[in-house]
Amino acid sequence: QVQLVESGGGLVQPGGSLRLSCAASGNIFTIYNMAWYRQAPGKQRELVATITSGGSTNYADSVKGRFTISRDNAKNMVYLQMSSLKPEDTAVYYCNADLQNYLKIISNYWGQGTQVTVSS
Repeated sequence: QVQLVESGGGLVQPGGSLRLSCAASGNIFTIYNMAWYRQAPGKQRELVATITSGGSTNYADSVKGRFTISRDNAKNMVYLQMSSLKPEDTAVYYCNADLQNYLKIISNYWGQGTQVTVSS
């Protein structure tokens, strides 16, 4: 069993900041790529940022320069630091990970999501 659990969402004013965290636990041998996605009401889920096990990152154009993804491999954690938040950043944010279990099976996992609301 593998679990991804997000935390850190909430209500923030435009221009504010939030830091999301995602903890991976369970039958984990190694974690490869980790990512954050988001889904706004009535819209498709979209990729926000990715980070490899070596720390290489990529961002959606809409968040470049405002969001920073990072990870702590020792703790099986991934973070999303969000700054200069805009109302259009309002969405449920999901953690995603490609990982290998102790049976050496590689699978993709999702967290349950955490709500981020940007509003005055």
